[in-house]
Amino acid sequence: MDQEQEWREKLTPEQYRILREKGTERPFANKYYDHKEEGIYKCAACNNDLFNSETKYDSGSGWPSFWQSISKDKVAVKKDSSIPNIPRVEVLCNECKSHLGHVFEDGPQPTGLRYCINSAALDFEKN
Repeated sequence: MDQEQEWREKLTPEQYRILREKGTERPFANKYYDHKEEGIYKCAACNNDLFNSETKYDSGSGWPSFWQSISKDKVAVKKDSSIPNIPRVEVLCNECKSHLGHVFEDGPQPTGLRYCINSAALDFEKN
């Protein structure tokens, strides 16, 4: 069985579309955008720790937003030119290379970053 077939069997169709095909879920209609519990947000594909609830904030975007990842080695970023004339920076799980969302430079201090992440790309582990 090839790797993509394994992902199809492990993930829900929505998770596969987002994590493996670089899709996006609807704003304000996703699991974690208004989630307030304390804990760790993990990659839904490989369970890699990604974001701590202490860095989550309400960006008004309709997606879970974080101003920092747990550590720089947990997520990867790369230039995304998929929409002409709209430069973006894609956020990937550094462990399994799944698409998580995008990062923008309009977030709060101390980093000034807004990691805008799809809820379907995340699992949550309560503290």
